[in-house]
Amino acid sequence: MIQPYILVLYFSRNGATALLAKEIARGIQQVAGIDARVRTVPSVSPDHEASLPAVPDSGAIYCSKEDLRDCAGLILGSPTRFGNMAAPLKHFLDTTSDLWLSGSLVNKPAAAFTSTGSLHGGQESTLLSMMMPLLHHGMILCGIPYTEPALSSTRSGGTPYGVSHFAAHGAPLQLTEDEITLSRALGRRIADLARTLSTQHD
Repeated sequence: MIQPYILVLYFSRNGATALLAKEIARGIQQVAGIDARVRTVPSVSPDHEASLPAVPDSGAIYCSKEDLRDCAGLILGSPTRFGNMAAPLKHFLDTTSDLWLSGSLVNKPAAAFTSTGSLHGGQESTLLSMMMPLLHHGMILCGIPYTEPALSSTRSGGTPYGVSHFAAHGAPLQLTEDEITLSRALGRRIADLARTLSTQHD
């Protein structure tokens, strides 16, 4: 039997969102009995056809519909695009109507994370944009509670709506200690909730 897993599904162009995904996965792995499965989505092809390779050259492998259907929980990530999620992630979510019809994701915990190049570049609205399709799928949305001290001390990324990262233009590609702490905390929280919910349904 496959161990339950939390799907960390993201799109990242310059690497900052991918860094968050890795730290979130580390938090998930701190919870016994739950695995982390990290997946990405391909860029949207300019000719609107599936002309990109089926397997990415590097990084996380592309998410399949089965990866999403069978997850015990979902943490969704995207860079900001004018206060919205990136088109490749939206494109993937737009193909999940069959999972919506079957109710495959109903009552599973979910959360979101994002990265932006400016401090007030639409982090919270991007997180909310990712939450809307998850609500339609009947998922249980979770943020970061203020019982996490780093949420009050951070001077870069981190919101009660979910993990975020401030990737300043020209700065080295790295996360702050608070961003790492909050990423791992969110991963643990979704994994804990998934484990609790699964035992209630057993």
